[in-house]
Amino acid sequence: MYLIWLRVALVLYGVSSLTVIPDVLTGHDRWRKFVHPVCVSAFYFHLVALVEMMRLAHHWVPASLHEVETSFALLLTLTFLAIYWRYRAISFGLFVLPVIFLLLLVPAAQPDHAPVSSQWMHNGWILLHIALLLVAYTLLLFSLLSSLLYLIQERRLKNKQIGGIFSHLPPLDTIDRIAFVTLVIGLPCMTLGLLAGALIAQESVGAAYFLDPKVLLSIGMWFLYVWMLYVRRHTGLRGKRAVYLSSLVFLMALTVWVANQFSTVHRFPAP
Repeated sequence: MYLIWLRVALVLYGVSSLTVIPDVLTGHDRWRKFVHPVCVSAFYFHLVALVEMMRLAHHWVPASLHEVETSFALLLTLTFLAIYWRYRAISFGLFVLPVIFLLLLVPAAQPDHAPVSSQWMHNGWILLHIALLLVAYTLLLFSLLSSLLYLIQERRLKNKQIGGIFSHLPPLDTIDRIAFVTLVIGLPCMTLGLLAGALIAQESVGAAYFLDPKVLLSIGMWFLYVWMLYVRRHTGLRGKRAVYLSSLVFLMALTVWVANQFSTVHRFPAP
């Protein structure tokens, strides 16, 4: 049954992905009044589908690839709606909504028949570990997107461009605030998520856990994250350098994700 709700959400995300384009291009409120409720409706069906998916799997930890993709897409939607509610920055939807749509394409196409070990599926630390890291990755993605939009808007203002596809971007101060706030919130999520994983390791794998490639890369990513936040806070880093720094951390996060294929304790089962 969850596939029905997930497909409804997929269609609604597709509609909102298309209707956000004229909103950003023209800045007319009539499109915004349509995009927002459609996206909220998609989020509702998406949430119902995810809850039913996890209930049928008899665990609340996103373990398979389909479950992780669906959970990550839901967090992207929630963050986008929160940013829109707080800053009225609908421009983020031009980039985020298509990503959400693509993430749900495979999970909505067919059930996930991947076998999942139930040894740790009811462990609260596992749920905390995965949930907090997914939130951190979501916020890191929005920080990178904010830095890119800041660079675009800065160049438009310097060149005194009027009109065009990015003519209705938020002010520079608003974009920079979103980039910084997402980083600040994401750091404790990543820190606590990694600490929860370390506690699990003490119970299950032992010291060998800390020699796992994904664990080593995750620790490196954390240090890079802290350094980026420190640089932004104490130097007021913006523009092109902020984009480069955010891109480096996000690339590190993608590398950590790819490391699942070489990890002995983190690999997702194939669908």
